[in-house]
Amino acid sequence: MSDLHYLTWSFLTVEWTIRLVMLVYVPQRRSPAAARGWLMLIFVEPIVGLLIYSILGRPNLPRRRVELQARSSRFIRARGSDWFNQNVSHPDVPHEFESAVALAQGLGDFGILGGNSVELLSDYDGSIDRLVADIDAAERHVHLLYYIFGTDATGRRVSDALIRAASRGVTCRLLIDSFASRRAIRELGPAMRAAGVEVVEVLPASLFRPWRIRFDLRNHRKIAVIDGRIGYVGSQNIINADFKRGIVYKELVARVTGPVVLQLQATFLTDHHIETEHEEHDDGIFVAPPSTGDVLAQALPSGPGYPFAGNLKLIVALVHAAQRRIVITTPYFIPDASLLQAIQSAALRGVEVHLVVSKVVDQVLVGLAQRSFYDELLEAGVKIYLYKQGLLHAKHVSIDDDVATIGSSNLDIRSFALNAEITLLVYDPQVVAQLHVEQARNMADSEPLDAQRWNNRPLWRKVAQNTARLFDSLL
Repeated sequence: MSDLHYLTWSFLTVEWTIRLVMLVYVPQRRSPAAARGWLMLIFVEPIVGLLIYSILGRPNLPRRRVELQARSSRFIRARGSDWFNQNVSHPDVPHEFESAVALAQGLGDFGILGGNSVELLSDYDGSIDRLVADIDAAERHVHLLYYIFGTDATGRRVSDALIRAASRGVTCRLLIDSFASRRAIRELGPAMRAAGVEVVEVLPASLFRPWRIRFDLRNHRKIAVIDGRIGYVGSQNIINADFKRGIVYKELVARVTGPVVLQLQATFLTDHHIETEHEEHDDGIFVAPPSTGDVLAQALPSGPGYPFAGNLKLIVALVHAAQRRIVITTPYFIPDASLLQAIQSAALRGVEVHLVVSKVVDQVLVGLAQRSFYDELLEAGVKIYLYKQGLLHAKHVSIDDDVATIGSSNLDIRSFALNAEITLLVYDPQVVAQLHVEQARNMADSEPLDAQRWNNRPLWRKVAQNTARLFDSLL
């Protein structure tokens, strides 16, 4: 046998060995959709696919981080009854949603609390104004955790507010994602640190130590806590609304007061502890805020540090519990089979289901994959709206007139499995009614998707969308 033939057969043997071994290994503890995407890549390009899979194939955090997360969860669950006023814990909720309340507590670390007030902020610059004003009024501490912290006017406004707060003796801690906020770490970090602001890089990754943190595991949360009394949670980052050329982002933020703020505080300090291994013992950090209203609320943190895909399981449970109306608003919609089936089943059993997504796309492959699901949804009777006034980046869901979720989580596999996310559940008809007003405004600024026109779209678009969908687990 010639050297060329020997090399050819050796190469083929290696390729088929990789294919067969990975055919057995990849599907373990993985959904069929996720396994399918990886196996397609490996079967087309076995060696390249194996290399990529070795880096990105499993959403595993380093063992030390998992241990710190588990330790923090045990601490929170053990101390929760000491932190929260027992008179407002475990209030009554509509019967059909009792299982969702229990599920959220089982998936995360927190039970349901009463005594809260929730204000919905949909004006982009206005929400930044409120945050800066609250930082300027802070007396004890300011805790910020954001995925993107820009170096533009918005980023500098908030960093300047932190510097002012630190200069008058307020403890300021800023956690920002190492990848998405790397420019702010480099350009704004030195001045903030010099003023006494603690700036912490979240999930740092290194080309020279790629085993330390996977590059695609990110902390996508957006949380602010001021003095343990005021909290912010939602979809908005600390950056200008037009930070991407030709695109203006529309967001929704919940400003909350009351006992549930302590759950946001605990989520922030857990992330802080995981990054720094510093344990905060200041007694003022975990003093339960006074009741400020009668809203029932509950925080659900999720991410690869938790044993289950909490945000996915929660939304599936809520969709199954819906009796009359569901409105889903998300910029990225790539559901797994359980969520897709739950939405279809809800529509088929007579629930009015609305999906509001952005017509403007900032990620081409994600947009193509997302659109591949529209046929099945329209066929089941789901009404789809394409928002036209910019990129609708808000992430919220309303179920009937009783429950709303607002937070950082998209309805895609990345948010379900790879990103650290935060969701605020609100069980209050008045807050849900406010959210309905915002949702109606978004629908009015949208183009309803006509089923017949959609079915008549060019063949090449259908092929491109369905092809992108095959790699939904990799997007």
